[in-house]
Amino acid sequence: MTEFIEKHPVKIILLVCALIFIANLDVIYVNIMEARNFVTAREMIQNHNWVLTTMNDYPRYEKPPLPTWLTALSAMVFGVHNLFALRLPAALSAIVLVFFFYKTVLLISSNKKLSFYTALILPTSFYIIFSGRNGQWDIFTHSFMVISIYFLIKMLKFDQLKWGNALLSGLFFGCSFLSKGPVSLYALWLSFLIAYGIVYRNELKRKHILPFVSLLLLGFAIGASWFVYVRYADPQSFMEIATEEAGNWTSYNVRPFYYYWSFFTQSGIWTLPAFVALLYPYLKNRVSNKRHYTFVFMWTMASVVLLSFIPEKKSRYLLPVLIPMAFNTAFYIEYLVNHFNNIKKGERFPVYFNFGVIALIGIAFPIGGFIFLKDKLSGHYPSFILTAILLFAIGAGIVFFLRKKDTEKVFYLTIGFVIAILLVGFPLANTFNTNEEFNNINTLETSLPLYSLGEPAPEMIWHLGHSAPEIQHGGHLNIPTEEEFGILVADDKKDELKRIFEKDYSIDYKEKYDINYTANPKDRAYKARLTSSYYIIKKK
Repeated sequence: MTEFIEKHPVKIILLVCALIFIANLDVIYVNIMEARNFVTAREMIQNHNWVLTTMNDYPRYEKPPLPTWLTALSAMVFGVHNLFALRLPAALSAIVLVFFFYKTVLLISSNKKLSFYTALILPTSFYIIFSGRNGQWDIFTHSFMVISIYFLIKMLKFDQLKWGNALLSGLFFGCSFLSKGPVSLYALWLSFLIAYGIVYRNELKRKHILPFVSLLLLGFAIGASWFVYVRYADPQSFMEIATEEAGNWTSYNVRPFYYYWSFFTQSGIWTLPAFVALLYPYLKNRVSNKRHYTFVFMWTMASVVLLSFIPEKKSRYLLPVLIPMAFNTAFYIEYLVNHFNNIKKGERFPVYFNFGVIALIGIAFPIGGFIFLKDKLSGHYPSFILTAILLFAIGAGIVFFLRKKDTEKVFYLTIGFVIAILLVGFPLANTFNTNEEFNNINTLETSLPLYSLGEPAPEMIWHLGHSAPEIQHGGHLNIPTEEEFGILVADDKKDELKRIFEKDYSIDYKEKYDINYTANPKDRAYKARLTSSYYIIKKK
């Protein structure tokens, strides 16, 4: 097995990534961020709004369009409402990220085993999994930036094709900027430069200055092109949106400086190994290469510190930290694989605890999972049974190899644990769709023009299948000119509906739509914003 892995690392990495990011890609319902992106992609296709992007027929310039373009192209090939197709570009972007980060680690360390461990830890880290299986744009910007960093390192290390590598780095730098603005530039690229400049400063020469400046000029030219065009094509909307977005950085989701300092927990199953790998005084003299370990440790910490300076903080903003942290954690895994038989008992405790918990979950799942899900398993027994068998077998295997102190096989079984959940266990997520009043708005059929009162949830517009422009938008009321039309009304706008229309129009209530999948109206998790009442308005 070890010999096969050493001969075919890239094939194994790509297979693992395919199973993690592509299997059951259309199982989970669309969330709010995805709905915004998917509606924008749909309106690109339907209304040809490829540059001046819209959502529900109003300008949406908060995010650059490159990921939306890619998603729209996938939708044109496989279907505008094919959820698998809409999420596929993000999944492929995650696979590209892992592949190029594997090549980056190999380029830096010349250590195939270390690079292989990194490329298995990265796609099995919790927030990487989430981002790669979700139609959000974070994964795109960081994937493009990893490619840019890869070619930047090649430019710094090799004189051959120096200019070609610089231009390729600039191209993908620009693509990253066109995916989500300067997010990855700040959190991933700048932190990389800080760490690289400190640890490998002797590799930086005057001959690198001109190619580096060229890549920056190319990258910013590509990245700024869309912003410049929109600024002049639709200046009023652009400035309104830009002002609101800038204000959010200092007034929305403001958290204290130390908010991100549990960042290693975002790696999910690798939380404890990631934490131990960050104990620099402990690990620095135990790793296979202290200099490379120092670099990636500094890269990880620089990324966290830079993100901590920004007042607006969300857990998903930690995604770029997980990329170098996978490399950092791989040093610890490599150390365990090579020296576990010889380390002190106290050092073994985190290993037994971390992987022992994973094994316990696997072994306990057949009984615990059945007790927890027994009333919801109708129609899901094949998936549950196969999941139970696989997780029990993997859990038992982890216990067996822990007893033999074979940490490499324990590591590979942990990768298998994640794959088993996503490959056969993920459909069980549908057992939580228990809202008895669920009524999808995609069943609404009308030949009347359709509008909305109160900003409709992006998920509602997504399921509806077409736009329903607001009659109140930006403080302005625009009463439709048609004699008769349909209108979707938010719960808190029903009195407003009467105030606007009851004098000159008849108001005919038709139906309430509720797209809360997992929560009933009495549950605390129930979201009123995911409901909308449909009325027909007719002039008297």
